[in-house]
Amino acid sequence: MNLILRCLPLLVPYWRSAALMMVLILVNSALSLLAPWPFKFLIDYALADQPPPAWLTEWLGSDNFRTRLLYACAVTEVLIIFLHQLLMVAETYVSTRLEQCIDRDFRSRLFGHAMQLSLAYHENRRSGMMIYVINNQGDAVANLLMTLPSIIESIVMLVGMLIVLWTMHWSLAAVSFVVVPALFFASRYYATRMRERIGRTKELEGVALSVIHEAMSMMRVIVAFCRQPLEHRRYLDATQVSMNARLGVTIRQTLFSLVVTMSTGIGRAAAWTFGGLLALAGKLTVGDLTIVLSYIDKVYDPLETIAYTYSGWQDQFANLRAAFGLLDTKPDIADPPQPLRVARCTGRIEFRHVDFAYKGRTDTLKDVSFVAEPGQVTAIVGPTGAGKTTLVSLIPRFYDAAAGGVLLDGVDVKELGLDALRQQVSIVLQEPLLFSMSIRDNIRYGRLDATNAEIEAAARAANAHDFISRLPEGYGTMLGERGSRLSGGERQRIAVARAFLKDAPILILDEPTSAIDSKTEAVILDSLDRLMEGRTTFMIAHRLSTIRRADWILVVDQGRVVEQGRHDDLLAAAGLYKQLHELQNRQAERKAAARAIWSAT
Repeated sequence: MNLILRCLPLLVPYWRSAALMMVLILVNSALSLLAPWPFKFLIDYALADQPPPAWLTEWLGSDNFRTRLLYACAVTEVLIIFLHQLLMVAETYVSTRLEQCIDRDFRSRLFGHAMQLSLAYHENRRSGMMIYVINNQGDAVANLLMTLPSIIESIVMLVGMLIVLWTMHWSLAAVSFVVVPALFFASRYYATRMRERIGRTKELEGVALSVIHEAMSMMRVIVAFCRQPLEHRRYLDATQVSMNARLGVTIRQTLFSLVVTMSTGIGRAAAWTFGGLLALAGKLTVGDLTIVLSYIDKVYDPLETIAYTYSGWQDQFANLRAAFGLLDTKPDIADPPQPLRVARCTGRIEFRHVDFAYKGRTDTLKDVSFVAEPGQVTAIVGPTGAGKTTLVSLIPRFYDAAAGGVLLDGVDVKELGLDALRQQVSIVLQEPLLFSMSIRDNIRYGRLDATNAEIEAAARAANAHDFISRLPEGYGTMLGERGSRLSGGERQRIAVARAFLKDAPILILDEPTSAIDSKTEAVILDSLDRLMEGRTTFMIAHRLSTIRRADWILVVDQGRVVEQGRHDDLLAAAGLYKQLHELQNRQAERKAAARAIWSAT
C-alpha cells in the first residue's frame, strides 16, 4: 500500500484527465449494466405472454405493440453498444495520454536523480543495471496507476450487478459469489509466494542487459583480443539464468490463472444450475432468467480482473521497489543547505590536511596540504596509483574529503553550490570523452549559449580548426560513439577547444598527452600553453617533459605529498622526484640510441 501511495502524487498535475477518465469509467459501467435489459423486455413482453408495464404500453401504444417493442429493443441495444464503444474510444485516448505523461515524468525523474548521484555511486555499480531500472522498470508507476481505473471499474460493475441480482433474487446472488473466498485466498497465496521470486528475476534480467552494455562499450578491446565468442557465451549464460527464472515465474502465473479460471467456471456452473432450477419451479420468468444469467456470466469478469490485477501488481511492485530504491538513494555529494554563490573566483586553491579513501580501501590520500596561488601552474607527479587524479577530483567535489578541507578563495568547497563550484573548473582528461553528436555541439558543451563564431575561435585556439575545416561537413560532422571517427589527437583537441570555450578560472589537465605521439603532443601542448594563461592550473603528468611550464611541483607517493617545490630545488633534494627524472632521462636516452641504430641499419 505504501508503494501505491507514493505513486499517487504523480497524478496531481493531471487531475483533470484522471477525473475525466473516472467519469467515463462510471458512465461506461452504467451502460454495461443496462446492456442486458432490452433482451428481458424482448423475451418477456414481445415473445412471451407477460403483461407489459403501463408506462411501456403508453410509450409504444397498444396497436401492434409486440412488433414495435421488437424494433425498440433492437434500436436501444444498438444505441447502448454505440455509446459504449464511443466512450471506450474516449476513455482509451484519455488513459493512454495520461499513462504516457506519467511514464515520461517518472522516467525523467529517475534519470535526473541518477545524474545527481556522485561518481563514487556510479563507479561502484554496473551502468547496465542503471539503464535497466530507468528503461525497463521506470514504467512501473504508470502501469500500476493505470490498473487502478480497471480495478475501480470492476468494483463498480461488481457492486452494480450484485445489487441487481440481490434485488431480483437474493439466493441466486449468494450462490454466484460462493467462489469469492477461493479467489481471495488464491490471490493472497500467490502474492506472498511470488514477491521475492519476481524481484530476483528482475535482477537477473538486469544482469543480462549489463553484459550487453559492457560489451558494446568495450567493443574495441573485444575485437582486439578476438573475444567475441567469450562475450557471446557470457551473454548466453546470463540470459539462460534469467530465462530459467522467468520460466519459473511464468509457470506459477499460469497455474494461478488456472485456479482463477476454474474457480469462476465452477461459480458460473453453480449459478446457472440454481437459476435453471428456479425457472423450472416458476420462481423466475424467462426474461428474468436471461438477465440473471447475463449478469452472472459478467459478474465473474470483474472478479477475474481484480484477481489478475492483484497478482500482476507483484510484478509492478518489484519494479517499483527497484525504481524507488534508486530515487531514495541520497547523493553522496550534495549542495549545502544554504550554498554560497560565486560569479568568478580568483582561483586560489588550498588543501589543508586532507584525508580521503575509497570504499574498501584505506589512505588513498593522507594529510595532503599545499597552496596553489591564482594563475599558478601546479604539476602533480608520482608513480601510478599514487593518488594524483583523486587529489584533483576533490577540487570540483567529484568526491569529498573525509578529513581536512579544500578551500577555494578561502572558502571550503563544501559550502559552495555544486553548479557554481563546477562552473569555475575546466577539465581535460587523459581519454577525451566526446558525444555522438556534431563537432560543433561537442565544443558547445563547454558553454551552451556560445555562438558559432565563439566555437570557431575556441577551435582555433586549440589548434583544431584546420583539421575540422578539412572534413567534408566541417563543424557539422557527426561523430561516432565517444568520437570514434576522429584520431586520438583530434579528439583531444576537441576536448581542449571545449575547455577554451568554458573559460573557467581553474584548469585541470589529467595527463592529456599521455596517449598520443610526440608530433601531436607538441601541437596539443602548444594549445595547452595558451589555455593555461591566466588560469590556476593543475597538470597531472607521467612524462616530466610535459610540465615545462610548471611553477610548482607536487610529488605524490602512496597518497601523501612527499615533496613539493620548484624543479631545480626538487632535483637538488635528491628525493623521489630526482629518481623519476633520472629514470625517464635514461629511458629517453635508450630510445634515442635505439632510433639511431635503427636509422644506421
